[in-house]
Amino acid sequence: MVEKKKSVTGDAVHFGLLKKVFTYTTVYKKYFYIAAACAIVLAFLSIVRPLLIQYAIDKYVMAANEKMLLILVLFMTGVLLIEVILQFFESYVSSMLGQFAIKDLRVSLYKRVVNLRLKFYDNTPIGVLVTRIVSDMETIADIFSQGFFTIIGDILKLSTIVVLMFVMNVKLALASLATIPLLLVFTYFFKNAVKAAFHDVRTQIAKLNAFVQEHITGMNIVQVFGREKVELEKFKEINSKHRDANIRSVWHYSLFFPAVEILSSISIALLIWIAGKEVLKGQATLGQISAFIFFINMVFRPIRQLADNFNTLQMGMVGSERVFNLLETTEDIIDNGILKADDIKGKVEFKNVWFAYNNEDWVLKNISFHVQSGQTVALVGATGAGKSSIVNLVNRFYEYNKGEILVDDINVRDYNLHSLRTHTGLVLQDVFLFSDTIANNISLNDPKITRAQIIEASKAVGAHEFIMRLPDNYDYNVMERGAMLSVGQRQLIAFIRAYVFNPAILILDEATSSIDTESEILIQKAIDKLTVNRTSIIVAHRLATIQKADIILVFEKGEIVERGSHQQLLEQNGYYKRLFDLQFKEQNKQVA
Repeated sequence: MVEKKKSVTGDAVHFGLLKKVFTYTTVYKKYFYIAAACAIVLAFLSIVRPLLIQYAIDKYVMAANEKMLLILVLFMTGVLLIEVILQFFESYVSSMLGQFAIKDLRVSLYKRVVNLRLKFYDNTPIGVLVTRIVSDMETIADIFSQGFFTIIGDILKLSTIVVLMFVMNVKLALASLATIPLLLVFTYFFKNAVKAAFHDVRTQIAKLNAFVQEHITGMNIVQVFGREKVELEKFKEINSKHRDANIRSVWHYSLFFPAVEILSSISIALLIWIAGKEVLKGQATLGQISAFIFFINMVFRPIRQLADNFNTLQMGMVGSERVFNLLETTEDIIDNGILKADDIKGKVEFKNVWFAYNNEDWVLKNISFHVQSGQTVALVGATGAGKSSIVNLVNRFYEYNKGEILVDDINVRDYNLHSLRTHTGLVLQDVFLFSDTIANNISLNDPKITRAQIIEASKAVGAHEFIMRLPDNYDYNVMERGAMLSVGQRQLIAFIRAYVFNPAILILDEATSSIDTESEILIQKAIDKLTVNRTSIIVAHRLATIQKADIILVFEKGEIVERGSHQQLLEQNGYYKRLFDLQFKEQNKQVA
């Protein structure tokens, strides 16, 4: 189960999460140090220009020394140029560091996702996972480009300026900073309000992604049942919530930034009023007034940016929390097996196996059977009887609750999971093809499988002719989910895929239930070819396709109620016989 952890939404900075994020920068230490050094140097260099302006006015403008004024202006230009260069390196290197870090983090997350058990995907919308891997990662990148280093640099800059202002003139410093307490109050409320709005934005983005992904994938259902208008209204509602969340964040910015400008202007007015009297008394200079005006702008701008940057950092923390919660989820199958299934013969045995997807709502009850190496066992029964659950347990897609499942007299949990699945081939009713060529969909980009092997397997299965009729033959792109092929053609591709991987155990889950008669004949020939001298487990809806099976197991409500060969089961005159007669009558009606 996914562990529930304390949310970061109420914390300014969650240092535990920040530490986890920065562990991904350890291999890029030089970039981290460069960015940090630039931020620190910029903090101290920023005070040089106001001091130079003060010096120029007091020493050279008032004294009408044009030559020295020109030299000082050129010097100021050099300082400004150094600042620009440092700002470039700080911005570029910190952003580059963030991209390097999230690249590694995204790889870690994707690696985690592909190793989660199927039960996790049963309860998690795919769009939410896409948001975690894509959008939430970008908020983490902002920690580096707009968050951490910028905040550190602004805090150092503020501290340096405030100290210098008091050193130069306490009275002018107090006048300049008189509105700061009010600004801090505004900033505090702004930060909290925008933080909540941004959190809502991220939530709405995840919902939007989930809805769009799901409905585009299922667009044929939407159109077949004429649900376009209904689904459009649902989308409008979700999209409106996303819009409203963004508008709430914009509203807070629209209030805060003008308030900062007003307070800044008040501070400058106070400064000029007090400093003007100080100048008349000879206790301050025009250069000091100019320097303090610069200092006020330099104080207010970082404080305004700090609120924004803290929210950027906070959103990065929210994204980090979601990403690391997914990284640390325990929704996986424990792989403690050390045995490799390199030389397995294919004997499969279930001993008193009980299985439930949820708690003790048993899908399989006390299941026991064995299949000798090279034999074919067929599983039949009504929908929901537990047939496909057998398939999921052999491959360890799900974990059984009680009993034992043995392959070659060894518990499947003692095998290395990858090794076990490598030697188990699976052809499903709903074949999934990637947006790639036919050849790559067959080999799954395994470099050990050659084009010659692919062609040989296609000929053996009986699919070579239809592939050669396609525009680019084996390089034909089938597009997303194999949309350019028929159901039967996709099924044949799945059989070729199983053939080239040459598994010791072959599992066919309703592989002929959704195809036409012509495709069924081809696929039946493919099944006959694939099952020769190979342990085969066939989940079947059409009983005509399994009459040659060595053993037929009849399932009802999670239990085996009959077992035997096709002829033996017909002679028993039980559930199988009734099911066979029912299908035979239906076929006769269709023929008639």
